[in-house]
Parts: sequence; C-alpha cells; structure tokens
Amino acid sequence: MAHRIRRHVVEMTSAGKSSHVGSCLSIADICAVLYGEVLNVDPENPRHPDRDRLILSKGHAGAAIYASLAERGFMPRQMLRQHYQNGSILSGHVSHKGVPGVELSTGSLGHGLGVGVGLAKAAKVKGASHRVFVLLSDGECDEGSNWEAILFAGHHRLDNLVAIIDYNKIQSLAPVDETLGLEPFGDKWRSFGWATVEADGHDHESLKAAFAQADKTDNQPTVVICHTTKGNGVSFMENTVLWHYRTPQGDEFDSAIAELTELAAK
Repeated sequence: MAHRIRRHVVEMTSAGKSSHVGSCLSIADICAVLYGEVLNVDPENPRHPDRDRLILSKGHAGAAIYASLAERGFMPRQMLRQHYQNGSILSGHVSHKGVPGVELSTGSLGHGLGVGVGLAKAAKVKGASHRVFVLLSDGECDEGSNWEAILFAGHHRLDNLVAIIDYNKIQSLAPVDETLGLEPFGDKWRSFGWATVEADGHDHESLKAAFAQADKTDNQPTVVICHTTKGNGVSFMENTVLWHYRTPQGDEFDSAIAELTELAAK
C-alpha cells in the first residue's frame, strides 16, 4: 500500500503541477499503516459516529491522504487524476468538502492539533469510544498554538488522542535545526504530560508497535515521534529542501517512477 501511495503521489503532483511531493513521500508509510492496520474506519459508511478521526494537520501533504483513501476504497483510484485540476474537489491542501474520509480542511499550519484536542475532549464528555489521531509536521511544531493544545490535552488526560509527528528534519526553506531547533523534542512532550513513543517512520513493524503502545496508554495523550526521510523512496528527492515545492516533470518524473517501480519489485 505504501508503494502505491508513493506512486500515486508522484503521478498526481506531476499531472496537476502541484508541489509538496517530498512531504507526501515522508508520510507514505505512516498513512499505509494507519489506514491499513490501525484506524477503525469504514469506506461504506465514512461518517459512522464510532469511526476513528484522523486529521492531517500538515495539510500541504494532502495528496498522500487522497491516495490512501483511494487505496482504502473511499473513492475510485481514477478520481486521483483530478488532483489540483480546475474545479476538482481534490485541492492541493487537503479538503473535507465533498471528499469522503477527510475530517477537516487544513493547510494553515498550527490548527489541526487544536481541533483534534477539541474532538477528543468532546468524545470524553459524550462517553464515546472512538480515537482521534492528528498527523503534524516537525516544522509545524514551531507554532505556539500547538503547545497550547499540547498543554490542554495533558491537563485533561485525553488518552483517546494520538499526535503523530513526521520528523523528517526539514521544513519549507531550511533544516529544522537551522530554523528553530526542537530538541530535546520527546522530553518537551513528556513535560507537558504526554506519553512519548519514538518510531522509525519507514519501518511498518516499528510503526505498528508504536500505535499498539499508544492504544494501551491510560490517563495520558500519546505522541508518536516518527523519524522519517523527506522524499523517501526517490533517491534524488531525499533529504533536500528543493522537493518541498518542486514539481516532478519530464526526466525527473520518469526517473522517480522508475525508482518507485524498482523499489516495489524488491
């Protein structure tokens, strides 16, 4: 599933001449494990009240979510060809409008976790059993609104809430450490009352173990800090700022598809 998500992302961003391909590739494995193994969701009934909620706070990686939903059966795969086209509901930054399986339109960073905290608190008040997952970028953790939400969630012991950090160490224009260093990252979450789990964001067994641990945590929200590589799966896109905004076209597109095809065949 992760291989198919990556290929969809490269094809979608190329056809629509959109960007953020590196950000999408870094979360492909996380999305595959979530939608394939973890989330209680039903493509036949996407608004079921007992469903788990997933918010993509790093909304610029929307292509990865659309691809995941198509692979999970929420929409036909051929619908992905409409991504970023005029009049399409599959906008560049993820949108819930008319798209089954998307909980919240995002893109302005720093908002997703606050909404997720509100959903988790509301579920507690109602006595509901579903879980809330929020997938954030590392650069997004520069923003104070997130730390207010982190403080609130810890105080209210929202153990039905899981934050997931795509810690690929690169944000829009520079490495995270050069922009605003986050370390000691895990210690900061722990000091705010969160259970903290670290995982290899490209190892599916590591991810499944981390989410299983989060499911067993009582009286604390959990953060899963996923160590990832920006652009993972396409060698010339990996660990570079360039592919935050660049669109794969021409020879670059052909090379990316060739690499992904070879990777999937191994």
